[in-house]
Amino acid sequence: MVCKHCGEEIADESKYCKLCEAMLTPKKPIWLAVVLIVFGSILSCSGKYVDLGLPSGTKWKAENEEGGLYTYDEAVSRFGDKLPTMKQLGELECECQWEWIGDGYKVTGPNGKSIVLSAAGYRDCDGSVNDVGSDGLYWSSTPCGSEDAWYLYFNSGGVSMNYNYRCYGLSVRLVQD
Repeated sequence: MVCKHCGEEIADESKYCKLCEAMLTPKKPIWLAVVLIVFGSILSCSGKYVDLGLPSGTKWKAENEEGGLYTYDEAVSRFGDKLPTMKQLGELECECQWEWIGDGYKVTGPNGKSIVLSAAGYRDCDGSVNDVGSDGLYWSSTPCGSEDAWYLYFNSGGVSMNYNYRCYGLSVRLVQD
């Protein structure tokens, strides 16, 4: 079993994750798990989006995608054109007010509406999870060469765009044009 909060591998009978100390929900029957996955996939594409009043008209999903941290290839394959471009992430960075709230940022658009981007850390290519609660990294759909891709990075010190290996597991926040 994998902790949905930090991605740590944990024993099936565990009641909490030893890495992030999150309480775990009891294992559901397999038929229920399949139903939840199917309907969860349908709902994740139709969840609530927030219009921040950005010049492009892009709306941002109110919450991160369930499942935690995705490699670039997983994110592009699963979410396709709902994954923000580098340009959309850059617009979010430049056009919004960013307020550190202890474990992420409250991002307020020009119209006063806001979303919260959590500092969920990242999963290294070797599978280790790092910087949960202090760093946030969100994939864009924009590749950078054949091995890297662009992402939005933040910590309590600020926000910037960067690129890294596609094997890293980063957060995903979807958009709607």
